[in-house]
Amino acid sequence: MNRTGLAIALLVGAAVGIVFAVWPQLDVAITRPFFNEQYKVFMAHYSLVARYAREFFQYTTTLLAAPAFIALIVKIVLPRRRMLISGRAMVYLIATLALGPGLLTNVILKDNWGRPRPIDVTEFNGAERFVPWWDPRGTCDKNCSFVAGEGSGAFWTFAPASLAPPAWRPLAFGAAAVFGAAAGGFRISGGAHFFSDVMFSGVFTFLVVWLMNGLLYRWRTRITDEQVEAAIERVALPPHLWLMRLLGRKSGDKADEKP
Repeated sequence: MNRTGLAIALLVGAAVGIVFAVWPQLDVAITRPFFNEQYKVFMAHYSLVARYAREFFQYTTTLLAAPAFIALIVKIVLPRRRMLISGRAMVYLIATLALGPGLLTNVILKDNWGRPRPIDVTEFNGAERFVPWWDPRGTCDKNCSFVAGEGSGAFWTFAPASLAPPAWRPLAFGAAAVFGAAAGGFRISGGAHFFSDVMFSGVFTFLVVWLMNGLLYRWRTRITDEQVEAAIERVALPPHLWLMRLLGRKSGDKADEKP
C-alpha cells in the first residue's frame, strides 16, 4: 500500500468525477445496452445467473472476512490463547470492512445521497428524475444508488490483498480490482447502479483501506500484534476469570450434594 496506489486511486476518482460531471448522460448511455426496450425491463434483474453471481460475490467476501471475526471471538472466549491470525490483521480487516462498506457506503452515502437507481429513473421506464453522481438532491429516500454497496463490499478485498506476501501482492491487487469490477458490473446490468456509482465505490473503499493500512502498519501510529493481543486480554480476561470461578463453584456445589 504505497503512494503509487494512492495516486492511481485519486487519478481514477478525479477522472471519473470530472468526466461524469461534465457529461452525466454517459451513465445513462453505459446502462442503456442492458435495458430491454421491447419489454421495458433490465433482463438481468430477473436472471438466475445474475442472482447466483451476486451470491457468489457476497459469500466470497464473507469468507475472506470470516477469519478476522473468528479470531476475535476465540480470543475473547480464550483470552490467554494466541490469536489464530495476527492481531493487526484482525483489527485491519474488521476496521476496513466496518468503515468502508459499512459506515461510509451504507450509512453515510446510500441513505443520505438521494440519487435514484437506474431502474427507477424515467430513462428506463421508472418514475424518478435522473441526477448526476455529484447531486445529492435526488428523490430517493434511502438505500439509494450512490455509491454501490455490493461494489464497495467486493472492492474491500483490497484489504486482504494488501496482506498477501510481497511477491504475490500485485497479483492479489489485480484480482481484487477485477473482483470488485465484476460485482459492480453485474449490478449495473440489473439496473441497480450506474457506472459512476461502482467506480466511486472502488475509489472510496480503496482510500479507507489505504488509510487504515498506514495507521496500523506504516506510520508512527502503527501498533504491534502483541499490543493488540494485550489490549484484548485486558478487556476479556476479568470476565473470563469470573466465569471460570463461577463454573468451578457450581461444579463444587454439585459434588457436595452427592450422597
